[in-house]
Amino acid sequence: MISQNTIETVFETARVEEVIGDFVQLKRAGSNLKGLSPFSNEKSPSFMVSPVKQIWKDFSSGKGGNAVTFIMEHEHFSYPEAIRYLAKKYNIEIEETEQTDADKAEANEKESMYLVSEFAQKYFHNVLMHTDEGKAIGYSYFKERGFTKDTIEKFGLGYSPESWDAFTLEALGKGYKLDYLDKTGLTIVKEGKQFDRFKGRVMFPIQSMSGRILGFGGRILTNDKKAAKYLNSPESEIYHKSKVLYGIFHAKQAIAKQDNCFLVEGYTDVIQLHQAGIENVVASSGTALTPDQIRLVNRLTKNITVLFDGDAAGLRASIRGIDLILEEGMNVKVCTFPEGEDPDSFAKKTAYDDLVAYLSNSAMDFIQFKASLLMKEAKNDPIKKAELIRDMVMSISKIPDKIKREIYIQECSRIMDISEDVLFNTLAQLVQKDIQEVGKKQKADQKAFEVVKSDPETVSASVDVQYELERKIIEILLLYGTAEEEFEDVLLKANEEGEAVEVKELNNYKVYQRIYLSLQEDEVELANPLFRAIYNDLINYFHQNETFELEHYLMRLDPELAQGVTHILMEEEREALHNWDAQQIVVKQKNQTISQYVSETILTLRWFLVDKIINELKNSISSEPEADNSEILSAAMDYYKLINSFSSKLGRVLSRYS
Repeated sequence: MISQNTIETVFETARVEEVIGDFVQLKRAGSNLKGLSPFSNEKSPSFMVSPVKQIWKDFSSGKGGNAVTFIMEHEHFSYPEAIRYLAKKYNIEIEETEQTDADKAEANEKESMYLVSEFAQKYFHNVLMHTDEGKAIGYSYFKERGFTKDTIEKFGLGYSPESWDAFTLEALGKGYKLDYLDKTGLTIVKEGKQFDRFKGRVMFPIQSMSGRILGFGGRILTNDKKAAKYLNSPESEIYHKSKVLYGIFHAKQAIAKQDNCFLVEGYTDVIQLHQAGIENVVASSGTALTPDQIRLVNRLTKNITVLFDGDAAGLRASIRGIDLILEEGMNVKVCTFPEGEDPDSFAKKTAYDDLVAYLSNSAMDFIQFKASLLMKEAKNDPIKKAELIRDMVMSISKIPDKIKREIYIQECSRIMDISEDVLFNTLAQLVQKDIQEVGKKQKADQKAFEVVKSDPETVSASVDVQYELERKIIEILLLYGTAEEEFEDVLLKANEEGEAVEVKELNNYKVYQRIYLSLQEDEVELANPLFRAIYNDLINYFHQNETFELEHYLMRLDPELAQGVTHILMEEEREALHNWDAQQIVVKQKNQTISQYVSETILTLRWFLVDKIINELKNSISSEPEADNSEILSAAMDYYKLINSFSSKLGRVLSRYS
């Protein structure tokens, strides 16, 4: 178990904007930061981070929390794993007791697969660095490729011995279950026998964006024609090759900083460029580029530069991935290397400054690249030229942004010497075709959106007034709970004649005390179960603690309540709902004091609840001729007097501070 002292140190040290910044490109939005959701596919940012409150909220998926919950959500970590990850990031020494057998048994299947993969990476690396076979074969190969010891260490490279079961026996001997060795694909189990999948190969660990080992790529070093040159881990619960980019863990910060990502094909291309000083580079690992891989980059930058070999045989097929990148609304450039060179070989022999200059000067916009490449094929053939132009317009049609589409049409017109009108007509046909194919759903969504947008009554009807008022009370407690403010009390006191009269006094209360006493006085219990649970927990916390720090408070909450708290605090960052005043929902204005805001909110809630009772009484009135409704009407009149009282009090609250 991790000690409480370590957990508190992690919470105090970790900055939510720094933690999330490793995974999402964040841009300033007032006092907050915003970016694309890492939990859903979106093109407009709805992911908000509050450095002041040290919390985040993803409005597209509803998720939210602090730095620890982000790591748990994003990487599917357990709570202890998230703490360990952050401790490692901030170089915090972890104090913990040794994990018991019972603790190990509690680890779920996915976590067990991660642990097996991490063990395998350490095993293969140890074999590479510290065994005769590993040094003679694996280490020698990496040295021949020009990789330094530091680079080998950084990327965790390894070697799997030329033995049918060396790794499997070692793992079983360390207590790892054969079931998880099989599920991760590290061991092949067949007809009661088990043997190593990667025997006799140099190993490239494949890491997630947070650095967890997901799987491996293994390269054979012999000339065995029957064996595949490269062998990857099979698909598993933790490894989905279409959703992973090799090198993303080491590249993420450089990608965000440089605001550009270089995309290559193989493991060694990534490592060699990284070693040469170009760290913002990732690889699709030999697979066709997928939308999920592109979205990984899209979180960090809008710009991708695709690097192609100078003599790539499948260049025409490879550039199809460019259309996928364009569809995601990203900017694409293409850079090719001299004939006979690839990113690995070119980076190996080129000085850093020359390499940077080459990548900068040789990168072409995708439209120019496609034109130059395909024009070689078309030559003087008018039919092929027409197909080429249509191919280019097809790529342009994938771009979501209309302004960018128009600019690229103009560029295509200039390059291909063809009128813009013809190109725009062709573009319109292609766009219309796409709309027709997937348009039914889009039209239905658009229609629904327009109905809501154009009908204020629909918006009003959708607002749950009691929900919003209760949410406001929780928000006030979270933001101002321990603040001491001056409130007006109305007391009954005897005058000189001995009559009871109302006397107004100003007294100091802490905000949470005022709210608690006011709701207790009316015996009001919050209707929303989540708000009620948070309210009760907050009041107990305030009664037991002199001070309130949001980070420490969140740390002790269970995930459901913590997410609820985050949602309440970040809700104000969204665009305000229309017509709050008509809904009788109080929104704090800049010139309001805290006590005025508290008083208004409580009075408005009480007003709403009494109004609700009056409506219930009205509905209970019998229409039967002989029915006696006098008691109901009398009660309703009493409640109407209460509403008049609330109106009077609200007037005093407003006039006191106006």
